Amino acid sequence: MYAVIRIGTSQERVSEGQVVRVDLRPETKDTVVTYEPVLLVDGDTVLAGPALKGALVTATVIGEEKGPKIRGLTYKSKANQRKRWGHRQHYSTVQINSISKP
Repeated sequence: MYAVIRIGTSQERVSEGQVVRVDLRPETKDTVVTYEPVLLVDGDTVLAGPALKGALVTATVIGEEKGPKIRGLTYKSKANQRKRWGHRQHYSTVQINSISKP
């Protein structure tokens, strides 16, 4: 059985016991959170839309981590203008505990 849940602005396919890295969430470590699934697949049964009323996905926030460093450079040839920049995205790590059907 797996479910597709919406976390923030993205959707993620999850199953029980899976550890997922999602965009940084305000919840702290060891907090139990619930998500409403967008799609639920159990073998040949596919539930979506109003049939999902009452279905829940519970998860535990494990912690936070950082993604890979992204480096960039802007350059204008004749103006002697250069600028280096970098970015490192922050993520929350979430472990899926259970998926309940309606």
